[in-house]
Amino acid sequence: MPGRKSNKNQSFFDYTLLFVVIFLIAFGLIMIYSTSSYEATGELGDSTYYLRHQFTATLAGVVVMVMTTLVDYHRWEKYAFVGMAVSIVLIFLVLTPMGVEVNGARRWIRVAGSLQFQPAEIVKIAVILFCASMITHFSKKKLATLKGAFIVIAAPAIMAVLLWKVTDNLSSGIIVGGIAIVMLFVADSDYKKYIVVILVAVAAGFILVYAATHIQSDSFRMGRIAVWLDPEKDPDGIGFQTLQALYAIGSGGVFGKGLGGSMQKLGFLPEAQNDMIFSIICEELGLFGAFAVILLFVLLIWRCMVIANNAPDLLGALLVVGVMAHFAIQVVLNIAVVTNTMPNTGISLPFISYGGTSEMFLMAEIGLVLNVSKQIRLKDNL
Repeated sequence: MPGRKSNKNQSFFDYTLLFVVIFLIAFGLIMIYSTSSYEATGELGDSTYYLRHQFTATLAGVVVMVMTTLVDYHRWEKYAFVGMAVSIVLIFLVLTPMGVEVNGARRWIRVAGSLQFQPAEIVKIAVILFCASMITHFSKKKLATLKGAFIVIAAPAIMAVLLWKVTDNLSSGIIVGGIAIVMLFVADSDYKKYIVVILVAVAAGFILVYAATHIQSDSFRMGRIAVWLDPEKDPDGIGFQTLQALYAIGSGGVFGKGLGGSMQKLGFLPEAQNDMIFSIICEELGLFGAFAVILLFVLLIWRCMVIANNAPDLLGALLVVGVMAHFAIQVVLNIAVVTNTMPNTGISLPFISYGGTSEMFLMAEIGLVLNVSKQIRLKDNL
């Protein structure tokens, strides 16, 4: 139209995604203080201990997010294979004196003093970069073949198995495998093979449930499956945490007991500020608060979908899809565990659970997504 300025050179930045992440982080800090202050006062003599550590990690995460937002995402592609190699080395470092055992699981590496991190967090980012790079360089015809799909999925599958067997971290292995499958599914035009994968996974699940209920086994994971079906079968052992989480959810009602009013966090619910923080949200803020949190995550995932659909190229779209898959899978698994919809496995709620290094890596992924959004042009009709 005459007199109307063209906006084809104007760039886009997804402030909605940024504000959602900021809100989740701020809410997470509030809930971490609410859930941990009693335990921190009793054990450490400092009610703000967990809050201070998380806040420090959050500030570092903001710096990381800004840096990844400013760096062109195309530059990261050349580090895809290096990232996978480094990830393998880090996984096996867990077995060395640098490895740290927490609550019976050796999943952390100590860097210096109290600073430690899980190799699984780096593996997730490495797999996203690797799959995006591989798929980008494959033709659609080659990707649609079983051989092409196998080449892409083989390395992430190996990483998932290593996380499971070496670091005893099955939940992260599931997330890594899920990220790769979702990215491949989005890029592949042949959906039939994925239906087969889903059917095999469902069949394997039924077999595990049958084995846990009909076969005597000393396996810890078989015990978890059996207790999942009936938490009261071992109320003082494996089923204790699940039962306490369910008590917290049930006692919260619709609108909850009020912020800070939880009873289960007073020494009854283990890991209240970590994996089980969603149950305290339900107890203090009720179903209303729980649905509000879920809605925020849905909004975050939706914004990632919008950015992926409008990305300047396939690489950018796949990177965002990988990050989106990571968040979606981790949120679903955490809530499923807390509500006893699936067997208990240690997995945190993104941006809300306590965990400094995890928060930093999550914010690095958000920075990557924001960088892709920066390179979208308004003519694409976002």
